[in-house]
Amino acid sequence: MTIETTALARRSSFFTRITETFAPKEPIAVIAITHLLGERPAFVDAVAGLGELAALLPKPKSVDPETLNEVAARHQVDQLTRELFADAEAALAFLEKRASNRSVVLLDVGGYFAPVLGHLCEHFSGRIVGVVEDTENGHQRYLALGDVPCPVYSVARSPLKQPEDYLVGQSCAFSAEALMRAVGDLPIGRPVAVIGHGKLGRAAAATLQVKGSVVRVFDTDPVRATQALAAGYVVSASCAEAITGAGLVLCATGNHSLGFDDFTKLANGAHIATVTSSEDELDLSGLTDFYSEVAVAEHVTRYETIGHYFYLHNGGNAVNFIHGAVVGPFIHLVQAEILAAAARLAAGSLDAGHHEMTTVDRQTIAAIWLDYYRSNA
Repeated sequence: MTIETTALARRSSFFTRITETFAPKEPIAVIAITHLLGERPAFVDAVAGLGELAALLPKPKSVDPETLNEVAARHQVDQLTRELFADAEAALAFLEKRASNRSVVLLDVGGYFAPVLGHLCEHFSGRIVGVVEDTENGHQRYLALGDVPCPVYSVARSPLKQPEDYLVGQSCAFSAEALMRAVGDLPIGRPVAVIGHGKLGRAAAATLQVKGSVVRVFDTDPVRATQALAAGYVVSASCAEAITGAGLVLCATGNHSLGFDDFTKLANGAHIATVTSSEDELDLSGLTDFYSEVAVAEHVTRYETIGHYFYLHNGGNAVNFIHGAVVGPFIHLVQAEILAAAARLAAGSLDAGHHEMTTVDRQTIAAIWLDYYRSNA
């Protein structure tokens, strides 16, 4: 077998063992939102192995066309928009179309189901068994609901996600530098500003610092600010202070770190990159009224007006997806926890509320992962 075939077989075998270990007592239907990149088909097939994959909704800005074609040949694939799950009746109609009268687990990436969860739980002809959320942004959206109407598992803060988060932060720094190079620039020579010192921001800052950049950090959380100071970064008192004179501004808050006033304060030639979607990280409204847009390289747009210009990477969306968002087999740790959480929900014994997998379950997942990947991670 080729190296690629061996890797695919290992991945498939790993997920089979996970689903066998955490097999639901009763098959369930799953509505799954997911990124759809090259490593994803084995995970999608494993989700289907829980019972029925009633619908797959790829996040539109992280879809590999070949992977989409491969997955669509085996599973029901639908188009995902925020609007679909912003309207309660439209969301309910979608669930009825795909999974009426069935017990359904919702797999989420970014809190898409959060605005309509109460309505779905109350009016769906079947039963919403629960939700599994993957990201910190989504985790915050479900927390903001207060008392949730069904069990909601989150893997966003799982220790099994820490390796992935660190590698994602590194990959964002790599991609931002690659896009700067595309227009003849580098992140060294001028300060780099990292807005947000959470898991991804911390990893990106460390990567940029090791490569020789002077890194400024701004975070509204004073605890994170002290951690950044202890790590040797220049900690700015405000976002405006951090971005002043910066050659690269990497945004990692998930909460609209930059708006119109901030863009006008950027140094000429500054580059803007993010670790998440533009709708979560940047407020781009109003820019087109004052700035013209010019595509100067693939995935790089120059915004310019009289006397001022700056560059935006990947339309303000996560830069690492340009290069496949590669984090190696470590991502399978998180995917395995998502599968295990869905299986736990299928048991139907959990109360409504926020839940995490137990330490024992996480240790079981990690031990299985080590059996498959210890020698080549």
